[in-house]
Amino acid sequence: METVEDLKRRIRSTEDLQSVVRTMKALAAVKIRQFEKAVESLAEYNKTVEMALQVILKDRREVTIGARAGPRNQLGAFVFGSDQGMCGQLNDQIVAHAMEELDRYSGVESQNRLVMVVGQRVSARLQESGQPVEESVSVPGSVSGIVPKVHRLLSKIDFWQRERNLDQVFLYYSRQLSGANYEPHTVHLLPVDRQWLARLRKREWPGKSIPVFTMDWDPLFSAMIRQYLFVSLYRAFAESLASENASRLASMQGAEKSIDEQLGSLRLRFHQQRQMSITEELLDIVSGFEALSQNQ
Repeated sequence: METVEDLKRRIRSTEDLQSVVRTMKALAAVKIRQFEKAVESLAEYNKTVEMALQVILKDRREVTIGARAGPRNQLGAFVFGSDQGMCGQLNDQIVAHAMEELDRYSGVESQNRLVMVVGQRVSARLQESGQPVEESVSVPGSVSGIVPKVHRLLSKIDFWQRERNLDQVFLYYSRQLSGANYEPHTVHLLPVDRQWLARLRKREWPGKSIPVFTMDWDPLFSAMIRQYLFVSLYRAFAESLASENASRLASMQGAEKSIDEQLGSLRLRFHQQRQMSITEELLDIVSGFEALSQNQ
């Protein structure tokens, strides 16, 4: 049976754990808002890129892009997860989603899928599922750390296109819905959707006069498409990180509730044990007093 001192120690350790969980919960909430703001800011930048493409495509009826006839039995993919734990089922869900989507390309064997992952935990789970991983990078810890990682992925796309003649590229990441809710999401990054480009070309210009450009069309168009790739990859990082912290917040809320219940139980047992100890001491005193009175 636990003594009063044993219960005191357990209460102190549980209170310390409660403090850690509350700190992690607050940190996750702050990070969620940071990454949400990054996504919101990205929307304005994306609007600028789309307007630039609209101007470039204005007098172009046909656009040939991303169709270098890469091998049909190969594809590239980026899978976004986490480096750290305590984020619920996020990694398991995105791996299950990515494997399901990749398996839809029945003609592509797992060894012909060029997969790069963001997050060590996703890498381990993909390999356990039988999918080889070509390369993995760590998850950025802040908004400022996203841009270097985006350039790393852009370099990988350049390598795939140059060395493997590959243009089928997919993104698999978790997209935050609201609060602590998120869902797996797929983006067919390359080749660029021609219907989307056609819609941009036909879109009504918001101002009175349409801008003009003087540089050669091909390098300008390629530069804008690269900006589109940058926006898509940046969004994948930011939304994945927001989802990770949303999942972690939900886990911490569950842990906090469990700790509160355990702490309440420990405190109740402590008070009961302490009362029993006091009662036993009082009975010992009374018994001793009665024994002395009888001897007199």
